[in-house]
Amino acid sequence: MHELFIPLAITDYLNAAWFFDWFVNNASYIFVFIFMVIESSFIPFPSEVVVPPAAYLAVQRGDMNVFLIIIVATAGALCGALINYVLSLLIGRPIVYAFANSRIGHACLINQEKVIRAEEYFYKHGAISTFIGRLIPAIRQLISIPAGIAKMNIGVFCLFTTLGAVLWNMILAFLGWWLAQSVSLSDLYEAVEKYNSYLTIGGICLLIACVAYIVYNAFKDKK
Repeated sequence: MHELFIPLAITDYLNAAWFFDWFVNNASYIFVFIFMVIESSFIPFPSEVVVPPAAYLAVQRGDMNVFLIIIVATAGALCGALINYVLSLLIGRPIVYAFANSRIGHACLINQEKVIRAEEYFYKHGAISTFIGRLIPAIRQLISIPAGIAKMNIGVFCLFTTLGAVLWNMILAFLGWWLAQSVSLSDLYEAVEKYNSYLTIGGICLLIACVAYIVYNAFKDKK
């Protein structure tokens, strides 16, 4: 029976190794769900220290199932994303419009018309933006905010958030499964850190490609 103890280190990102060890000793579906909710909400938290070790332990110990881990992690990610979506819809949108109509907003060349255009753009292209955003480090938590501000259709938001989250969690679960074939438990944290850096580089490359595409479309000649 796992001790129901939530470590203070979940907000101490400099002590990720301590949390990693704690999670290995207390891993369960409920903790996978809880920490993935946190990861996708307004509290930044690395999913890389949750899903890979859970999948690793599922292979090594057999007390969890890799496919159920993906499902539970995705459900947690969706719940966390919905928290950001609702907060942005209820709180963020009025703040953005108040800023756009303020003197400071006008000094920053922002006005209500531009905000409306931005909302219309996200309303049209928010689905693919939400999907891709779930695969980019540091963007995963933030992509729900413009969706809420733009009042993106919640059904579409949930669909593409789920698709992006399940793809990301499958990648992380595969990493844990693959490491379970050759890496000892004592070396697991260093191995996850090593391969996570590759995932981060891949996410950054994806972000650069998206930005380049947006810039290209913004400046290309149109009829």
